[in-house]
Amino acid sequence: MADNSHQISGVAERYASSLYELAADAKSIDAVAKDLNRFQAMIDGSADLQRLVNSPVFSAEDQSRSILALIDKAGISGLVGNFLKVVARNRRLFAVPAIIQSYHETVARERGEVTADVKTAHALSAAQEKELKAALASVTGKTVTLDVTVDASLLGGLIVKIGSRQVDTSLRTKLSTLKHALKEVG
Repeated sequence: MADNSHQISGVAERYASSLYELAADAKSIDAVAKDLNRFQAMIDGSADLQRLVNSPVFSAEDQSRSILALIDKAGISGLVGNFLKVVARNRRLFAVPAIIQSYHETVARERGEVTADVKTAHALSAAQEKELKAALASVTGKTVTLDVTVDASLLGGLIVKIGSRQVDTSLRTKLSTLKHALKEVG
């Protein structure tokens, strides 16, 4: 399974990178993002479309014909319409959700933006969020968007994850470390 997700990730990154370059050349990065979001919402809202995208049972011709009808109905044309037609023709519809995510990540990276996943024991106040954003921006040198979730099991403190880097200052982790240290002593 991990190997399959790695393959999808590689396919998604290549397609997203190509789409980003085309969108940048056409000066339509935000318009492309909007159309991609609209198509993702269509996938999320339709079990039939999810089957079409994910099932190898459908031929490339069936997928292409269905995608053509869907994008016409949704009013998705231009760059994203043509892109989806190529993806369907190449039998890569299964990777569309990952392509969309990779496209958004590419846009954020090119704009110098980063999202920090933050878990806290208690909800942060607006002032605390602002202070955390400023601290993370100074460390990363990028504009930071916070994705905050509350996890009472942390007991206190927070866990911040940006990309593959994580800082865990939660009370739960500190108590666990102390517990293991005390076991070694006694």
